[in-house]
Amino acid sequence: MLPCIVWDILSKLFTAYMLVMILYAVVSWIPSIRGRWSDYLAMAVEPVLAPVRRVIPPLGGLDLSFLVVLIVIQLVLRLIAGEPCTA
Repeated sequence: MLPCIVWDILSKLFTAYMLVMILYAVVSWIPSIRGRWSDYLAMAVEPVLAPVRRVIPPLGGLDLSFLVVLIVIQLVLRLIAGEPCTA
């Protein structure tokens, strides 16, 4: 059993990563806001999306790998939230 602080940190990290992914999606839809900073978003998000894209290719321009990764992160967050911790 891990202490509560570890579960709390993991939860915050996964939530922050989800926000980075959502920001990356918004930047991909609005090219006028792209900049050097969006390259750093891509470096954080693409290594996770690429293996999923090999299994689930885009369908008609819709990238389902993004949704799959978000759902997996949500499932992990629910598992973390349901995990009993020790003080």
